[in-house]
Amino acid sequence: MTVDAKSWFAKIRSYCQTDLSTQAAVLLPVVTIAGLTVWTVLSGATNANSQSVSQSVSMPAATIAATEKTSPLDAVPPPTQDPAMPPQAIPPADQAAAPEASPLDGLKISSQSWRRGGLGSKALVTFTLRNNNDYAVKDIEIACAFNRRDGSHLTDRTRLIPDTVNMKSRKTFARMHVGYVNINASQARCSLVAASRL
Repeated sequence: MTVDAKSWFAKIRSYCQTDLSTQAAVLLPVVTIAGLTVWTVLSGATNANSQSVSQSVSMPAATIAATEKTSPLDAVPPPTQDPAMPPQAIPPADQAAAPEASPLDGLKISSQSWRRGGLGSKALVTFTLRNNNDYAVKDIEIACAFNRRDGSHLTDRTRLIPDTVNMKSRKTFARMHVGYVNINASQARCSLVAASRL
């Protein structure tokens, strides 16, 4: 009987040890994750509170009161007229300075064509620029879009022309190299991008 009791106690002890190790293996990660989650939430709230407290401490009370009482409309004082100045000296708010016209407004491409060069890989564009401005224009930038036969877009190329087009005149640029293009390009359309006054 003593042998049976010893073996029965040995079985219970082995079950308890196995059960305890299983519980520890399962509970340890769960407790660790829960603890990290609580710590993250509490430290985030503490950081937010400390930042708001430090901001309110660094701002003087007069500034806080002023920002709370003023609105954006109150921030800009109304214009006052000096009694010594004549009334017409102050420009009305309705009359804003007219924006300066862009050189591109009077500049346009009147005709254009293109062909291939350099074993078929170079795009050579011929176009005529017409300048209707009252001033000469320089540093003209053009952008050319190349399409396939079916009209689908293939590639874009830009080119800066360092030449000058005089006022109220036109100038033709023949076979200007705008870049390398795909062999499938069959159509090209160029447009003006930028220009500057001379």
